Formats: sequence, structure tokens, C-alpha cells
Amino acid sequence: MEYRDYYKVLGVDRKATQDEIKSAYRKLAMKYHPDRNQGDSTAENKFKDINEAYQVLSNEENRQKYDQLGSSYKDWKQHGGQGDFNWGDWMRQANSAGGGRPQYTYQTNVGDMGAFSDFFTRIFGAGFAGGNDPFADMFMQGNPQQAQYAMPPIDQPIEISLAEAYYGTERAFMVGNRRINVKIPRGAKTGTKVRVAGAGPNGRDIYLLVTVLDDAVFERDGNDLTRDIEVDLYTAILGGSETVKTMDGTVELKIPAGTQPGSKIRLKGKGMPKLKHNDQYGDLYARVQVTLPRQLTAHQKKLFEELRDGSA
Repeated sequence: MEYRDYYKVLGVDRKATQDEIKSAYRKLAMKYHPDRNQGDSTAENKFKDINEAYQVLSNEENRQKYDQLGSSYKDWKQHGGQGDFNWGDWMRQANSAGGGRPQYTYQTNVGDMGAFSDFFTRIFGAGFAGGNDPFADMFMQGNPQQAQYAMPPIDQPIEISLAEAYYGTERAFMVGNRRINVKIPRGAKTGTKVRVAGAGPNGRDIYLLVTVLDDAVFERDGNDLTRDIEVDLYTAILGGSETVKTMDGTVELKIPAGTQPGSKIRLKGKGMPKLKHNDQYGDLYARVQVTLPRQLTAHQKKLFEELRDGSA
């Protein structure tokens, strides 16, 4: 059995923080997700490897055990690496020193369960499938006839548009032969977690991890939005009004006389709905972009020259 370098799989340093590990996992999971790589077996296998690495490194107890194994394996290799590394002896010593089996943690793709490498199964999941594994007795607690496993939730990354975040939306998943429709609430942000209690295999919770995609018109900062509006030179100087498109319609925006390019005008309550408080909204800021006339008549040019000379 070959040693698996989970740090290399996620592309992180061995001293990486939990935030760095999570960030690396999310980027790779989005890239190799089966929904984005239909029929690509290489991407599917890569996705399984990423999940396996993350479920070890994201749990402090599992990671500590894995790091201890890595140190022992490296020492064995440096001293010649003759024969085969004795996994059984190492596991007995580790469990004796550490007080038993580490917590079992498993993050994976909805609908693609149980795809473990032999390395993972021997070190972290022995006895999980109820087979005749020679190491199963090392992970028994309490009743010797039944291993106790912590069954954490399943993380499932999803992407939604800004409009979907504003109005709310749904996502459908197949779990086994069951179709599950999940509502994504109004005001969802990148990082929002939507819990689907007991919907996964063996009654496990599913958490949808939301990423809100960038919008072509609106920039988002928390619950506030910013968008550019074009204002002609005369309106910027003399004042006037402009029709501005918001997320839910249009409004007439008053442009004060002497408005400077790049200045922002606030439209109160025209931003994003606040998560869990949909009767409250952030603000929309209209960022003024002043457009200059490309051609002037002789009369207009004369007037601008008089303005210039008069201000000198």
C-alpha cells in the first residue's frame, strides 16, 4: 500500500492553516466538480482525491494522526525503506498512544459516496463497510460488535447569480433515487451555508456552500450595491435627473448641480435584502461617470471658450 500525500493533493504547505486548507479545497472542488466535467473520469477521480484529502486535513485529530504517520513513514524511507512499511504495527502504536480511534470525518459530493482509497480505509475508515478487516478491532468503542462513527454533514458547493441571491432561488439534487429541491434564501452571500437536515445517505445533513457570481452591472459589498451611471456634461454641471435601473425596477435619481465625476449618490434601501431579515435592505450607490460631448457646434465652442476665459 502506497503512502498518500494529502497536502500535495490540495496543494498546500504542511503548516497550512485550516482557513488555507478550506480555501484550497473549495477552489479545487469547484474546478473538478462532476457537474462541470460530465463524462471526464480523470476529473471525477481527482474530485474524489480532493474530498479524501480534505476530510483528513480539515479535522485536527485526523490531521494529527496523519502527520504522525507521515513522520514515521518518512523516517522509514530515509533508513532504506526495506520491505513494506508495517502499517499494522504503526496503527497499534498510534492508537495506544493516542487513546483510540480518531473522529471519522467525511466530506464528499452528493450522490457519490463511499469512494475511499485503500490507504484511507486502513488508516481512518477500517471496519466502516462491516467487512473482515484485520484492523477493525482497533477502532471499536463500547460494544465490541459495532464500531461507533461520527457522521459529519456533507458539504456541496453551489453557484448562484446576484439576481438569484436577490430574489431567492432553488437547486435540485439527486440523492440516490430521490430528487431534493432546496430553497436558497433571499440575501444569500458567498459563504452562506444552507442546511438540508437528514437529506443525505444514512440521514446525514447536507450543507450547500454558496458562491455568488460576479454581476456585469452591480458590485456587491455586504448588503450594499454599487453601479455606474452615465451623466452628460450639462446635467453634471447644471443638475437634473437620470433614470437608474435597480435590482427590482427603475427609479428617477436627482443629480445635484456641480456633481463631480466618480462621486456616488446614495439610493437608500435599494440594495440587497438582508439575510433572515428580508424586510430590510442595504443601499444602492450610483457612481457618476460624466460623458463629454464628442463634437461641438461653432456656437457651443464659442460658449465654452467664453466660460474658460471668464474663469481665468
